Amino acid sequence: MEVNIKRLNDAYHFQATNDSGNIINMDGSPEIGGENKGFRPMQTLLGALGGCSAIDVVMILKKQKEPLEDIDIKITGERYGDRIPKTFKAIHLHYILKGKINKDKAARAVELSMEKYCSVGMMLKAAAEITYGFEIVE
Repeated sequence: MEVNIKRLNDAYHFQATNDSGNIINMDGSPEIGGENKGFRPMQTLLGALGGCSAIDVVMILKKQKEPLEDIDIKITGERYGDRIPKTFKAIHLHYILKGKINKDKAARAVELSMEKYCSVGMMLKAAAEITYGFEIVE
């Protein structure tokens, strides 16, 4: 696995490219001179957590033959304001699962992702409290 970071301007706009050629833009906040031309690095981390878990949940529900039509995840992160570095103190994921999905199977899929399979989540658990919940929208 390899990711390359390239600076795109004379401020804080960077482009991350993986070995498949996919791109993520990152930038610093306007408070430090950034121009909002991409995700901030800590937002990217939350996105990685959500993407990792979403893949798990979709795979698990497919294996359970549940009729998942769509999935959205709202992720909120609270950072320590008085520390350097300002790491996450708490992260919450709220899954919105769409379809006629069995509630117990949905709960199990989310739990398996967050407690066993999501690599990003397992790494972040060492630094932050991670909580989660879900709802089913038919």
